[in-house]
Amino acid sequence: MNRHILTRILVLFLTASTTLLAQQKNITLEEIWGGSFRTEGLDVLRSLKNGEEYSVLNYDQTAKASTVDVYDYKSGKKVKTLVNTNDLAGIEHIISYEFSKDESKLLLATELKQIYRRSSLGTYYVYDIKSKKLDLVSTNKIQEPTFSNDGSKIAYGFDNNLFIKNLASGKEQQITSDGKKNSIINGITDWVYEEEFAFVRAFDWNKDGSKLAFIRFDETEVPEFSMDVYGKELYQTQEVFKYPKAGEANAKVSLHLYDLASGQTSKVDLSQYNSYYIPRIEWTADKDVLSAQLTNRHQDTVDLIFVDASNNTSKLILKETDKAYVDITDNLTFLNDNSFIWTSEKSGWNQIYYYDKTGKPVNQVTDGNWEVTNYYGFDQNTGRIYYQSTENGSTNRDVYSVLRSGKNKVRLSTESGTNAADFSADFSYYIGTFSSSETPYVYTLNEAKTGKLVREIKNNNELKNKLATYKMSPKEFSTINVNGEELNMYTIKPQNFDPNKEYPLFMYQYSGPGSQSVANRWGGANDYWHQMLVQDGFIVVCVDGRGTGLKGRDFKKMTQKELGKYEVEDQIAAAEKLGALPYIDADRIGIWGWSYGGFMSSNCLFQGADTFAMAIAVAPVSSWRFYDTIYTERYMQTPQENPSGYDENSPISHVDKLEGDYLLVHGSADDNVHAQNTMRLVEALVQANKPFDWAVYPDKNHGIYGGNTRLHLYSKMTRFIKESLGEPKDNLIKIKN
Repeated sequence: MNRHILTRILVLFLTASTTLLAQQKNITLEEIWGGSFRTEGLDVLRSLKNGEEYSVLNYDQTAKASTVDVYDYKSGKKVKTLVNTNDLAGIEHIISYEFSKDESKLLLATELKQIYRRSSLGTYYVYDIKSKKLDLVSTNKIQEPTFSNDGSKIAYGFDNNLFIKNLASGKEQQITSDGKKNSIINGITDWVYEEEFAFVRAFDWNKDGSKLAFIRFDETEVPEFSMDVYGKELYQTQEVFKYPKAGEANAKVSLHLYDLASGQTSKVDLSQYNSYYIPRIEWTADKDVLSAQLTNRHQDTVDLIFVDASNNTSKLILKETDKAYVDITDNLTFLNDNSFIWTSEKSGWNQIYYYDKTGKPVNQVTDGNWEVTNYYGFDQNTGRIYYQSTENGSTNRDVYSVLRSGKNKVRLSTESGTNAADFSADFSYYIGTFSSSETPYVYTLNEAKTGKLVREIKNNNELKNKLATYKMSPKEFSTINVNGEELNMYTIKPQNFDPNKEYPLFMYQYSGPGSQSVANRWGGANDYWHQMLVQDGFIVVCVDGRGTGLKGRDFKKMTQKELGKYEVEDQIAAAEKLGALPYIDADRIGIWGWSYGGFMSSNCLFQGADTFAMAIAVAPVSSWRFYDTIYTERYMQTPQENPSGYDENSPISHVDKLEGDYLLVHGSADDNVHAQNTMRLVEALVQANKPFDWAVYPDKNHGIYGGNTRLHLYSKMTRFIKESLGEPKDNLIKIKN
């Protein structure tokens, strides 16, 4: 081709590219927090027993009615409506619903009031689908109402006690009477169990509904935490609840069995086991056999026991140990013969194991230097186990099935990115969810046997097309070698990136044990904010350091007893290595994070004064002495056992080294990471005579949201970043000397 023609084509291409860039819009904070880039999700669906249909809770704006509708999996067409609130006296809106096991009744939740992260109080009704009869469960606001397996009764919690209602007679029976606020709780978890063991309902019906097992919490000796709620009245109120900080007393827990026929409650003797915590109870396929997972205070040993409810005896079935800690999961699954599926990191990677009903190992189902990240279930008919894993790389997720023997593995997902699945009751279909850093969520119906696509249910192409009109830059995935490890990293550069210029670097991380921030999936609001900063001339980088997850047991647990040591070393080393790149301005490197990430960003700025010019810490832990027992002691043991681990890695211990710009943010009503963390850190900074900026958001919890709050917070952080790393403010990019 003629050189002059080639030159003209190149000029035209560059001109067109420049024109396209000029036409693309900048993302704004108002759009991010106004919902302009919100993804469309799939309504929560519940598979019906037949495996061919599922139900969805809908709201008809025109009719002003909530409905529970049934749809056909294969066609996606509505089959019928089970309930419509316009046909129900006294119910205007359904917030959630549950089926009885035989699907003849619905438990409808209305007027829910949030308590903590997972708990709530509400008004509940039972709706008989055939007779269309509606009954109020209780005139009180109750917790965790649950059908017995035969659907004839409901158990629930109220005022720290347990109750059972007979649905046929309407008779209500109180089965515990010693419940008392901030003292005794029956069948409902305390704050720290709810937050760290991730469950609220601490009771369970056996197979035939003849017995109810429950955990009793005696939190009498647990220290109280108080939190002012300022509200809009002349005087503030105070929220007081039991919160065990590291090294302090926990609730004393005990396991009990209630027999409906005799009306008697018996306590299960757990003295021979590691039973400081009872993080899980579940009845097996046998109506007389209850399983319980028990663990010691260090959480480095888990005893799986079976309790024979017919004579109140117990035996150890499986003991799991680890030099650091053993994770509690919901993966335990009982087969019809009471053999069971279990997951473990004992090979060095999280894998699936199969045991007989006596706890004898039958075989290891999955194996390899990759992690099982989700266990979906076992199909009793085909003998196949369904799971999600990182077999396609630690930043990706795929869905697989494999026989219980470990043979005949099938990869069901095909796209590279993050794939998840929700299986029908009979494992004939699954709803697939896919996303990547380039593709917002796509929902499909697939055949479970082969993964074959049946139909696409929903996509976010409209959002994808909309974002194409904005200055969006791709995430570039790579690794960075620091401190002898290949760490996962992504980089976002401006669209008009010029390697002959110098850019300020802004790093984001979370870094908590077992977490992952560098993943090939669609991001949320923070990703849009990072894109906005990139549009303004920043380079944004995220590095997952040692202690994060999905790269094996040893990588994850090497931070044991030293939270904040190796993770900080990795962020500082990564920043130094990136700062040595010709296109990074080493004098303008910042870092930010939320919660554990705020603990980290504070430490990075204080301990890396020669590396970081600024940091933002939102809702940070400033000392693990202030955080709860279950989470903290899992990784650190107690402060009494490990004082140096707590204090030497606390930002409070390093305030004297602060040289850069520091913004500290907290919500005053944070029941999780208490504002005490920020107040103690502020006092240390003041006494060290160190300048800093800070903001406290009144009555906001750990998420710091509500109304205009997020827009205000991110506006403040954006200004702080530009003022600190701008140089000059109207042109962040410096021409390289």
